[in-house]
Amino acid sequence: MHLSEGVEWAAHCATLLAALPSGATLPATRLAEYHDLPGPYLAKSLQSLTRAGIVESTTGRIGGYRLGRPATEISLLDIVQAIEGSETFFRCTEIRRRGPSRVAARAYAPTCGIAGAMWRAEQAWRDELRAVTVAQLAELTMQQAPLAALEKGVTWVTSVLSTRRPPTTS
Repeated sequence: MHLSEGVEWAAHCATLLAALPSGATLPATRLAEYHDLPGPYLAKSLQSLTRAGIVESTTGRIGGYRLGRPATEISLLDIVQAIEGSETFFRCTEIRRRGPSRVAARAYAPTCGIAGAMWRAEQAWRDELRAVTVAQLAELTMQQAPLAALEKGVTWVTSVLSTRRPPTTS
């Protein structure tokens, strides 16, 4: 099984968005800058996340991306499926029913043992990803990141957000 790098990018972006103050957004260009990623490619991942309702995009002077629902309600599986789709990874083509030893189809067990094992493994993988939320990933990131990296990240986000404040009305 091979997942595209877009899954990693999307998971990191969702984790960063989960750490933003309520109502704050970051544009795609800033998300790309923060993670040192190519903007046009990240934009495709963000579009997939938007279509899945994981993030939402706002327009205007302070427009950008924010989570589309609470981080506690977004699983890592949601992100994987938004980027990769929800098709199964293993496809059984019933080669056991071919070749010189083939017999009538009714003689075979309904599910090939190999296919069954692969599907059970994939289900266990999906169950594990479903159990991990973006909120948990954000918390884990805060626990595992070096203090200097956290401080630099907070300084960067604070600086970006301070330049994006809505105009005040009096």
